[in-house]
Amino acid sequence: MTDLAPLVERVDAPSSLILPSSDLGLSWRPVTLADVAALTTLVHACQEADELHYRTSAEEMAESLAVPGLDLERDTLVGLDGEGVPRAWTAAYTFTGDETLVRAVHSGGVDPAWRRRGIGSALVSWTNGRARQLLAASDKAVPGRICVYLDEGEHTAATVFEGAGYTPIRYYTELKRPLDETIGSPATGDGLSIAPWPDDDDAVRLAHNEAFADHWGSQPQTPEGWASYRSMFAPQWSFVAIDEVTGQVAGYLEAAKYEHDWELSGYSSGYIHLLGVRRAWRGRGLAKALLAASMLAQRADGIEYAEIGVDTANPSGAHGLYTSLGFEPFRTETMYSIEL
Repeated sequence: MTDLAPLVERVDAPSSLILPSSDLGLSWRPVTLADVAALTTLVHACQEADELHYRTSAEEMAESLAVPGLDLERDTLVGLDGEGVPRAWTAAYTFTGDETLVRAVHSGGVDPAWRRRGIGSALVSWTNGRARQLLAASDKAVPGRICVYLDEGEHTAATVFEGAGYTPIRYYTELKRPLDETIGSPATGDGLSIAPWPDDDDAVRLAHNEAFADHWGSQPQTPEGWASYRSMFAPQWSFVAIDEVTGQVAGYLEAAKYEHDWELSGYSSGYIHLLGVRRAWRGRGLAKALLAASMLAQRADGIEYAEIGVDTANPSGAHGLYTSLGFEPFRTETMYSIEL
C-alpha cells in the first residue's frame, strides 16, 4: 500500500465557508439545542415526503446534536424562513476515536415544500467544505472519507449528492423476522453463558472494538461515543456472552426499542443494533445464542418482530446467518462518499 501524507497536507480544504445565498429565501445561522423541537418537525416532514418507514424522535434529535465530535457553532447550519421556521439544515461531524480512517459524516435535509430551488446543493457544498476542514485538521497519515447514509426513499438527496461528486460505495440491508415463529435455543457450549447486559459496560465496548476491528470501515468506539445514542437502548433485550473461566466478554448483542415507530410500521419491533463475537470465541454458535436470547426476551414482552441491519458485502457471513434464522429484507440504505 502506498504511504499516505498526513490529511493536513493532503486534503484540499477551503480557508473559509460561504453561506448559501440569501436569494434562496432563507436566513442562515448555526443550529442550537433550542432548535430540537423545530428540527424534529422538519425532519418528520422530510421523512414523510420520502416515504420512510420510521420517524426520528425528539430524543434522538437531541442526541444527534450532542454527539462527540460535533461543534454546533462551527459544524451546523439551519435555514430560516421569514417567520423564523427552519426549512433546511445540515451538519458535518467526525469521530474522536478514528485511527486507521478519519470520517466526516453529513446529516441534514430540506423541507419538501422548499426543494428544487438549489437549497440542497448549496447545503451540500457548504457541508462538504466544512467536512474538508475537519479532515484537514488531522495530522494522521490515513485515508479520509466524507460520507452520507441515504435511505432507499431519499431519491432527491441522492441526486444532489451524486451531482456533487459523491459515489455510492456501500450498501446495507434492513431485515425483519416475525417472533411468533420458532426461535432456537440460547444455549451455549461448555464454559460459556449468556448473561444480562451489565450496568458497567466498558468491557463490552472493548469487546466490540476487538470484534469489529476487521469489519470494513469500522473504527474504535471511545467511551464518550459508546455512551451516546442511548435514548432508545433496551437493556432488557440486550445480552452478553461470558467466558466462565476467564470472566471475559466473548460476545454481545445490543438492542433498541423504537416504540414511536410502531404505529407507522404497523407492528411492534425490537431492533438489534449491534451484534459481535470476539475472534477467539467465533465458530461456537454464540451469535445464534445471543440472537435467540434477545428474540425470546422480545417475544416475552409481546413484541411482534425483530429487526437487524447488515452490510451486504460483509464477508463474515452475517447476512447468511440472519436469513437462515428467518430474517427477510425489507429496506435498504446506501453510503455515498468521497474518498480522500
